[in-house]
Amino acid sequence: MSNTFGRVLCVTTFGESHGPAIGCVIDGFPPGLEIGADEIHAHLMRRATGQSRWTSQRREAEDVQILSGTFEGRTTGTPIALLIHNTDARSKDYSRIAAQFRPGHADYTYHHKYGIRDYRGGGRSSARETAMRVAAAALARKYLKQQLGVEITGWLAQLGEEVCDEHFDAAVIDTNPFFCPDAGRVPVLEEYMKRLWKSGDSVGALVKARATAVPVGLGAPVYAKLDGDLAAAMMSINAVKGVEIGAGFGSVAQKGTEHRDEISPTGFESNHAGGVLGGISTGQPLELAVAFKPTSSLRLPGRTVDAAGEPVEIVTTGRHDPCVGIRAIPIVESMLALTIMDHYLLHRAQCGDVPPQQPRIPG
Repeated sequence: MSNTFGRVLCVTTFGESHGPAIGCVIDGFPPGLEIGADEIHAHLMRRATGQSRWTSQRREAEDVQILSGTFEGRTTGTPIALLIHNTDARSKDYSRIAAQFRPGHADYTYHHKYGIRDYRGGGRSSARETAMRVAAAALARKYLKQQLGVEITGWLAQLGEEVCDEHFDAAVIDTNPFFCPDAGRVPVLEEYMKRLWKSGDSVGALVKARATAVPVGLGAPVYAKLDGDLAAAMMSINAVKGVEIGAGFGSVAQKGTEHRDEISPTGFESNHAGGVLGGISTGQPLELAVAFKPTSSLRLPGRTVDAAGEPVEIVTTGRHDPCVGIRAIPIVESMLALTIMDHYLLHRAQCGDVPPQQPRIPG
């Protein structure tokens, strides 16, 4: 089940970076949602490569086929199968590293786990797989919006040393290729990326995301905590090395009197917990931050070993992102949506008959 996400809403993805196609099967999705391939495609294009000079120049059409699970444009409650053909893979770019292990990649670990690896673009370990998470989440996001009013927003909070969200304006996020919420920072980021591209190196990023109108009560104690599953969902994304919920690691330096989110009849006074207490949603916005490591595929020479264990110098050719975090915003949003919907369906199944409790504190 290592390729399946969720307990009630189960999303299984398949396919490799340079295989003929990638796809997913969504099981457990409720019937009756009106959805079309064009709506899914719109979400996929937010994640797609080749749309600016700051991302990989691989250009996939991202035309999604809905193979099952809908009738007359609505979900039927049966498994939904989605498929995208790979149309712009260049496998020859990777022929030189067929017997070499790229530092910072999954080559070495896949080799030892399976005894065989697809070296073309990383195979299954490629970020190409995440396109199907975005496709599946297009349905979840629409369902959550219609049923609960949930809005999900992600943005680039930091690019290398450059902080991007000191002056936050959500309306700006989708108007620039960085998903930056501060229009004044975009020229700075462009110059930063020009220098980075020229150097041949890469850099990491911090992505933040927020979900509003999440109802109280999602999640469960101990092994099905909402924040635990959110952290696991984010860590499942390629290149993620850290996740914070709410104040996160910043809570280490806080006093208890500061960190506790005091409550009044008019609502919570703060949200250091990130919208989760005891593993269960409070009704406040779910807030998280995700750290992405620098891209390891570089044209700068590096040291490694080959399949015989001999030391070699490696240079990775092909088309790569100088910062994978830039394209990760839609992926983080998608995993947030899939986690919320899975927990909503789980909560509805177990506690659907629990009457509304008082008091109802505004989020």
